[in-house]
Amino acid sequence: MTPFPEGFLWGAATAAYQIEGAADEDGRAPSIWDTFSRTPGRTRDGDTGDVATDHYHRWAEDVASMAALGLDAYRFSISWSRVLPDGRPNRAGLDFYSRLVDALLEAGIAPVATLYHWDLPQDLEDAGGWPARDTAFRFAEYAEHVGQVLGDRVHTWTTLNEPWCSAFLGYASGVHAPGRADAAAALAAAHHLNLAHGMANGALRGVVAASARHSVTLNLHHLRGDAEAVRRVDAVANRIFTGPMLGGGYPADLLADTAAVTDWSFVRGGDETTIAAPLDVLGVNYYSPTLVRDDGAPAAAHGHAEGAATPFVGCADVVFAEQPGPYTEMGWPVDATGLTELLLLLHREHPGVPLMITENGAAFADEVAPDGRVHDEDRIAYLRDHLAAAAGAIAAGVDLRGYFAWSLLDNFEWSHGYSKRFGLIHVDYPTGRRTWKDSASWYQEAIKG
Repeated sequence: MTPFPEGFLWGAATAAYQIEGAADEDGRAPSIWDTFSRTPGRTRDGDTGDVATDHYHRWAEDVASMAALGLDAYRFSISWSRVLPDGRPNRAGLDFYSRLVDALLEAGIAPVATLYHWDLPQDLEDAGGWPARDTAFRFAEYAEHVGQVLGDRVHTWTTLNEPWCSAFLGYASGVHAPGRADAAAALAAAHHLNLAHGMANGALRGVVAASARHSVTLNLHHLRGDAEAVRRVDAVANRIFTGPMLGGGYPADLLADTAAVTDWSFVRGGDETTIAAPLDVLGVNYYSPTLVRDDGAPAAAHGHAEGAATPFVGCADVVFAEQPGPYTEMGWPVDATGLTELLLLLHREHPGVPLMITENGAAFADEVAPDGRVHDEDRIAYLRDHLAAAAGAIAAGVDLRGYFAWSLLDNFEWSHGYSKRFGLIHVDYPTGRRTWKDSASWYQEAIKG
């Protein structure tokens, strides 16, 4: 008997800039990731997403692979720059997503659309970016525009993917686009991302089908270690989003910890009410746990994925400690127990909020073998253990609605370029050739079972 409930969604996920390519085609305007990746020294080997996996031209082939895998749902993101270049509606861009959604439905695959996966239009960054309040209003307009076109067919609408990364990797540490390093700007960006989520949620509900589900996806850090260090990081990594989004407002300790950075005057009356728009499901992205200390020892090589403590504003005394291996190619520890613990924690702290695992996967050094196949046993073990961890959470009472493997395809892995492979399907970047890895066949059988 399967431990997963009836109606559980089995899926895979991607992001527009990582797979689409066609960066300058059919009216698309530059995003901050176009600018960032085309700037020397920003990405490994100077890689850009200009071509990526060429999904813009090969989408039909990719949908066929999803159908063959037996996916119930496909989580993709929409390129803001493709559908509203320079703030003007672009029919060609919308038609691309309309064709994709129709093909998914024809294949019996539920479309799960993410409105923002880090690719802010460059013209909005030039006007101030996420630290500017007006960007939230522009995002709500964009959401309504897309909702009017696709709202009758999309199963689940996700406003933002991992706003922590957008705010703190983009504006505090600068290791992601737009590459700014300003702690106060990062906190303002976090608030305006929250505000954008709430405003977009309201705008969508006015134009999409009543049956559509409304969501947001957070990369909640599962923290272990010294209690005070855990509290401080939890405030700026997790509760800065779950607090206002789930109706509790900004935590008092977060405001106190960051008082030397900003006075939070960018939060205006009524903002927290707007942010707390109702959610039908909370998306959770999980890859590994995080171990923190407050003893001042040097940060270890396997601490945090994106530059030790740099992005964690207000956590200057916190050390991100080394954890036991094995590690993925990203240097992240493999530990599925953290997924169960995180889901149970969310279940306790936010009872009544349905959850969905919207990203989970691992990068390994995949190569095509002489037999023409990719034998990625490490990824199979990773997926098997994490699905077991999800099943354990369900058995303990967690309302878990679905699981999306990251990622359907190898892709442009942000500042790492094309050096890290997360896909169930191998992509030969010079030719675009797709090859199923053993993990894809394993996942196909897991879904059947």
